[in-house]
Amino acid sequence: MLTGDQLRQRIVEYVAAVNSRDPRAIAAQFTADAFHADPVSNPPNLGRTAIATFFEAGIAASDDWTFMARAVHTCAPSVAVDFAITVLSGGATMAIEGVEVFVVDDDGLFQSVHAYWDESDLSFT
Repeated sequence: MLTGDQLRQRIVEYVAAVNSRDPRAIAAQFTADAFHADPVSNPPNLGRTAIATFFEAGIAASDDWTFMARAVHTCAPSVAVDFAITVLSGGATMAIEGVEVFVVDDDGLFQSVHAYWDESDLSFT
């Protein structure tokens, strides 16, 4: 089982992958059969291919984004992240704030992630 410091490092790596806007690099952070629900009210993405497709769609629909882990709380094998993402698209900015809960396997790959946010967590400028 990973230590708290190792779990926090995995989140640092995940943030870097998300900000790279490379869907394959992002999907590589997950196990082959991972469960990814973003937000949890949507049908989940099951497996790396579906996760990469989810991020490909987000990349295609935006010009840029900045993803931040504002606070990271660990309780192995789980990690809760208070996140914020700012998405630029067509001259407009959308911000989402929420919480993601990850479960990490012994190899440091994400087995699941559940993202908690809804319309009340969105803002536009």
